[in-house]
Amino acid sequence: MGYLYGMLALVAGTFIPLQAGINALLANRVESTVWAAFASFTGGTLVLFGYLVSTRATWPTLEQAISFPWWLWSGGVLGAFLVWTGIVVIPKIGATALVGFVVTGQLLASLALDHFGLLGVPTQEISAGRVAGAFLLIAGVLLIRKY
Repeated sequence: MGYLYGMLALVAGTFIPLQAGINALLANRVESTVWAAFASFTGGTLVLFGYLVSTRATWPTLEQAISFPWWLWSGGVLGAFLVWTGIVVIPKIGATALVGFVVTGQLLASLALDHFGLLGVPTQEISAGRVAGAFLLIAGVLLIRKY
């Protein structure tokens, strides 16, 4: 079953440069990176809303929603920043460097999440192998940018 999740993540990873490239082209046409990001999120919101309605998903009550810590609602803000950054960055440094930097940032944040067990992630201590892997990825991004 782990392979299935790995393949799902791999496919989702291919969408990052595709989404950034499509959104950057849209930004060029509408002459606004923020409008392009807004369009991206609007399309995604409509798809997710359609899914929720078609599956008759249970919606949280207002009382539940306001009882959650504020930061549980911050995922969309983080996603909006990621989408907007892709729109701005991909025309300047290309898809490979964009994804290299994004993956490096994800890896560094993931090491901290794993090590400290933050946000409900199972604790996995930082090891020499994990640190070496992170440094190799950073070296790879530097090579991508230089050559």
